[in-house]
Amino acid sequence: QVHLVESGGDSVQAGGSLRLSCEASEYSYCMGWFRQAPGKEREEVGKIDVDGITTYSDSVKSRFTISRDNAKNTLTLQMHNLKPEDTSMYYCAADGWCGVEAGEADFGYWGQGTQVTVSS
Repeated sequence: QVHLVESGGDSVQAGGSLRLSCEASEYSYCMGWFRQAPGKEREEVGKIDVDGITTYSDSVKSRFTISRDNAKNTLTLQMHNLKPEDTSMYYCAADGWCGVEAGEADFGYWGQGTQVTVSS
């Protein structure tokens, strides 16, 4: 099984930036970032395949960037121009499928999450 550990979550003012990291115990063809706010369902932020091809949800497109280092089994989420609605627990996921229809149910392994809080 794949073990995942997220880090980098913090409290930040609207318009600020944060960089989240995920360290994985082994390689996965497809990895992704998801988030969940209180009282809401977990939603996909974006995903990336082994070749670096990414997809993003419309809510974060042009503000967030996902990257990976396959040699180190690390995954990164760079977030800019953060908004209060970005406030969520952010989760790293692995062993997924990077097809356009892929979602939460298509990933086999999850980290414990890291909290991002954006104040207006």
